[in-house]
Amino acid sequence: MKLQMNRNSIFAVLMRSPWWISGGLSVLLFTSARLLLPTEYAPYAFFFALPFALISLHTGWRQLRAPSEASIAQALQALRAMSWAEFSAAVEAYFSNQGYGVERISVPGADLRLSKGGRTSLVACKRWKAARTGLEPLRELDAARRSGEAHEGIYIAIGELSEGAAAFVAANKVRLLAPEELAKLARATRA
Repeated sequence: MKLQMNRNSIFAVLMRSPWWISGGLSVLLFTSARLLLPTEYAPYAFFFALPFALISLHTGWRQLRAPSEASIAQALQALRAMSWAEFSAAVEAYFSNQGYGVERISVPGADLRLSKGGRTSLVACKRWKAARTGLEPLRELDAARRSGEAHEGIYIAIGELSEGAAAFVAANKVRLLAPEELAKLARATRA
């Protein structure tokens, strides 16, 4: 059983916030506990602030390693400049480096089949250059996912989704590769 944090818990919210918010909260809690606790318990003020200090360190490290918006834009531009053969090879290499077994398929709505740990995913990436993605390619991917008995569908597109497409992604077992992941994909092609 995989434990999952409630999305609205204070710790989950702080993990999505800038690092300095949880850092400031830890300093505030430590200082308040030192001032308010009786003298014999004052050394324990550290334990009040510890979870928030750890979250601050973790979030700060993650934000430090995240690509900047300029590098994401540059990576997306490099992906747009690729031909289909180059892009599909880059996608294959990206997922192979993450430990997936990758197989090219010729199924309407899907281009690759990924397998890892007994789970199967279908990837649709032929329309990666589209400026705006509508509902139809996502429906095709979901239909291929259902008929191929895959656990999820992964759609790769550099452009934005229409409102209907975004709602479809949220409601179905289809995942969209985020710009940060696409930047990692572009970086993997240069390495």
